[in-house]
Amino acid sequence: MENKMKKLIALFATTAVASGSAMGAIALSGTASVSYDDNGAKASATKYDADLTITGTAGGTTLTASYDMEGGATAASHKLAPTAVDLTTTIGPVTVTADMFDEVSAVTATTTTGGQVLESVDTGVTVSIDAPVGDATIGLDNSGNVSVSGTWSGVTIAHTIQDGSDKTTGSASIAGMDISVTNDAGSSTWSIGTTVSGVALTLDSDNDITAVFGLAGNTMTVSHNSAVAYAAAKVGQADGGGANGYGKHKVSAVNAYSTVAISRALTSGATLAATYSSLDDSLTLKASVAF
Repeated sequence: MENKMKKLIALFATTAVASGSAMGAIALSGTASVSYDDNGAKASATKYDADLTITGTAGGTTLTASYDMEGGATAASHKLAPTAVDLTTTIGPVTVTADMFDEVSAVTATTTTGGQVLESVDTGVTVSIDAPVGDATIGLDNSGNVSVSGTWSGVTIAHTIQDGSDKTTGSASIAGMDISVTNDAGSSTWSIGTTVSGVALTLDSDNDITAVFGLAGNTMTVSHNSAVAYAAAKVGQADGGGANGYGKHKVSAVNAYSTVAISRALTSGATLAATYSSLDDSLTLKASVAF
């Protein structure tokens, strides 16, 4: 009996050490917020949001899982809802990334971007190789898409070769300006960011302008959002083939508007923000915390 007890104690100790070692490689982070919006002339509304991210690391392998914590409208739906699960491992010059969670792509029509109509499968595996050719990285995913990325002379370029819709992005910091250019299936967009007298300015190809200024922990952000033109819905296909892919909801026309947001870091660790929008003459108060 004594020998059996010793074996059980030894087994328990080994298990405890293994568990403690595993816990030491796990990091928790997240955000939580509550906001009140007077919605201008419409009825006011209160919104909640709480998210949790669990990151586990063992050697060259990392698993990151994100969860939505505030639950749904019914008691049965009050549980952790996964929003992303990603696994990355490195074997010499080869990096393998697996997207293990199928996000819901089909969303209701929004005022500015429409939204995808038909569902697509978002899970997949990508294998990347650090090739000794100008610091380039070559990748291949399970859909057959090939990507090449790297930095040359201070310019970062990424190019993805995919059926009918190649995508190229480039970014660089030149003379104090951060410049980014993207060409997606023949459609180009760009953005420029710089800082002048302590004010961070951003301008993009949609004529949206943002200015951020203030002291550490106390900032004011002034933004101008350009008008959005109406766009009709596009009929897609279940397999995502064809010119319209998975389809698009219509885009509603929106007038140009401006927002002013003032945020202040509190000694409690939370951040309090007030945002005014000229779109609907609304004021939103939001308290948030990151941990």
